[in-house]
Amino acid sequence: MARSTSRRKGSRSTRGGWVARLLGAILLAAILGGAWLWWQQRSFRPDETVWPDQGALVGAEDGPVRFDTLAGLGAKFVYLEASKGARAQDTALADNLAAAREAGLQVGMVHAFDPCVPADGQSANFVTVVPRDTDLLPPAIMLDRTAEECPERVTRAAIQSELLTLVNQIEAHAGKPAILAPSEEFEEAYGVAARIDRNLWLTRNRVEPVYGGRPWIMWTANTALGTEAAPEPLRWVVVRP
Repeated sequence: MARSTSRRKGSRSTRGGWVARLLGAILLAAILGGAWLWWQQRSFRPDETVWPDQGALVGAEDGPVRFDTLAGLGAKFVYLEASKGARAQDTALADNLAAAREAGLQVGMVHAFDPCVPADGQSANFVTVVPRDTDLLPPAIMLDRTAEECPERVTRAAIQSELLTLVNQIEAHAGKPAILAPSEEFEEAYGVAARIDRNLWLTRNRVEPVYGGRPWIMWTANTALGTEAAPEPLRWVVVRP
């Protein structure tokens, strides 16, 4: 009788060890799979033979960027985040503009739209920091923030109206049509791609975006590309050939 009990205990122990090994293998596969996906995300760039015009979007949060290194990695242009809303500006903008041009990169300027603030104050902020320069690429307006964060209620119609005013004011300063860069959330909320006839700049990691409902001209294909050009991952952008 004692021998029978011992055999049952041994059988349970064997099964328990097999289950533990299986769970360990599954956990290891998950860790390796996650590491592989992380590496893929950090290193993904669209094929240069298909997308020859590639570059980066650079802002203050990216830290100091070595634009000569960026050019060496194959970038042909850079967009610099110049202003945000009615007050915020990148204090390093002038230095970054000079360094990017020294590296042989084409440069464009970006304004981040604030739906809580009237257009006049935002365009004034943009024109005080961005020079009138015909060599600059068309200006871009980033559309990420929605009115849900505003301290007072702002209607959908008001946002669409203020945005159109801002587009016209920035274009008057730049002398070129602006590019609209809505996030998927912003586009879903306000439908600007269908209402304002301007070139689109859309964002989606690794997969070409379709949420604009019509063809786009620029695509942020990786929002976290690891490079030697900056201490933080950069947003990598391509232009439709």
